[in-house]
Amino acid sequence: MKLVKRSFLMLLPLIIGFGCTQKVQTPEVQNDLTMIENPQLTYVLPSPRVEGSTSVETAINHRRSHRSYMNDALTAEELSQVLWAAYGISKPLQGYPQTRGGLRTAPSAGARYPLEIYALVGNVRGIEPGVYRYDSREHKISRVIERDIKQELAVAALNQEMISEAPACLFYSAVYSRTTDRYGDRGRERYVCMDLGHSAENVYLQAEALHLGTCAIGAFEDEAVRKVMQLPEEEEPLYIMPIGKYYDVSEF
Repeated sequence: MKLVKRSFLMLLPLIIGFGCTQKVQTPEVQNDLTMIENPQLTYVLPSPRVEGSTSVETAINHRRSHRSYMNDALTAEELSQVLWAAYGISKPLQGYPQTRGGLRTAPSAGARYPLEIYALVGNVRGIEPGVYRYDSREHKISRVIERDIKQELAVAALNQEMISEAPACLFYSAVYSRTTDRYGDRGRERYVCMDLGHSAENVYLQAEALHLGTCAIGAFEDEAVRKVMQLPEEEEPLYIMPIGKYYDVSEF
């Protein structure tokens, strides 16, 4: 009897271990904004939070499109959180090059991830003005235009001044070939736009959880926007989303 009891005690840690969920290794936390100037001006963003004080139900209930913004600076942490919600890596993957780093916070047909996201920075604490490309894999932004172009973009977007008034904007483009190489015309006509909607709704909900506002803008002159943004030939402009603190008034 003593032998049986001793054997059971020796096996107990293994039994407990098999019965528990395997602990997930989390990436190293980057608490502070880090600037790198080689070769482009690049900021490694603070790590996003995966828990917050606002429930998803509350964010859904309060979500609205806001078109007027206060002249208050965003923090690097707020910009970091919004970019991560839009298209950040939520599960790193090896051996799946089409994901370019892993699964994202927004779903994508076939995990092709055709979207490119830029941050147009005008007034974000600690970050120089300009246009930055978001790198999901390393959660960083690299400057591709060395000045604030939001006013020019507003003109190209049929003079929608909320673009220039907001302290920052997200800009979406798509590399359609990432999706059409697998899904053909259906990918262009349907799947890429579905991907865009998934990501944009994440931005809406994350912004609301941060007590920020946004508005999805698709009305603009494509070629004028392409010129202002200096887009590579393979990228098509899709969406502009101003981000900023909003006035506490009812908007419809």
